Amino acid sequence: MKKLMITAAGLALLAGGASADELTLQLKWVTQAQFAGYYVAQAQGFYEEEGLDVTILPGGPDIAPTQVLAGGGADVIVEWMPAALAARERGLPLVNIAQPFKSSGMMLTCLAETGIQNPETDFAGKTLGVWFSGNEYPFLSWMNTLGLSTEGGEGGVTVLKQGFNVDPLLQKQAACISTMTYNEYGQVLDAGLSEDDLVTFKYEDQGVATLEDGLYVLESTLEDDAMVDRLARFVRASMKGWEYAAANPDEAAEIVLENDETGAQTMEHQARMMREIALLLEGSDGTLDEADYQRTVDTLLSGGSDPVISAAPEGAWSPVVTDRAFN
Repeated sequence: MKKLMITAAGLALLAGGASADELTLQLKWVTQAQFAGYYVAQAQGFYEEEGLDVTILPGGPDIAPTQVLAGGGADVIVEWMPAALAARERGLPLVNIAQPFKSSGMMLTCLAETGIQNPETDFAGKTLGVWFSGNEYPFLSWMNTLGLSTEGGEGGVTVLKQGFNVDPLLQKQAACISTMTYNEYGQVLDAGLSEDDLVTFKYEDQGVATLEDGLYVLESTLEDDAMVDRLARFVRASMKGWEYAAANPDEAAEIVLENDETGAQTMEHQARMMREIALLLEGSDGTLDEADYQRTVDTLLSGGSDPVISAAPEGAWSPVVTDRAFN
């Protein structure tokens, strides 16, 4: 990740010569280490150094970042690219302006006792737990790639609409459930199952990974040069926050806990999550890799008669913010 230099705006702010520019970030999910870079950037004063006053809004099961952005409740959101591209095709002009996460943390975690060893031969006839609210798109693309119907029946899979917990696997309601390397997989282990009890299939390893946790704005935002400048400073500071968080996972976890108003998170879980998140950041300075973008688009288009998106999007990402931030 590239080093952050304090900008003229930041120096002016520190000298008391300017007021901070406000910016509101809507997270995809609740306060946790998945978003540690933003909380660290705020706590360490990286946003302040850039002349920014950033408000971080936590997400949750009833909060759709795309809807918050469309309604004017945020300037920039954290979203997965499949959900963003699907929303764009439906008419919401989302644009990816930065991509902190280089790799996907998504996987299916299966009970070894089900005998599942190979997705190409062993998923058929099984019940698989899947998150919805936009998180189902990578899964649906994968099943389509495998030629498996998600409507159940002979030769297909039965989709269990999974809540944001691991109960369907623990209660054996599903042979496999959706998990993230940095979150739910650890919850399964904490519940008493061992790694030997489980078989995992990472989307990265299956060649169907799609980009997660990118930063998105509306197209109209990029028509305002002052907002582009503000976003460039935000991305610079955020990537400095991510760099710091990856190098100091325990301290980052403590900062996350300080911002968790629910009190639901624990130090052990957040520190473990931060170490896993650091692996997903490797190789990224925040600039979207066009090859990664194309892989995501190709995966989402590979749905046969029912693809996630029906045509390759145009204008769905822009380098204008990262170009200004890092060049």
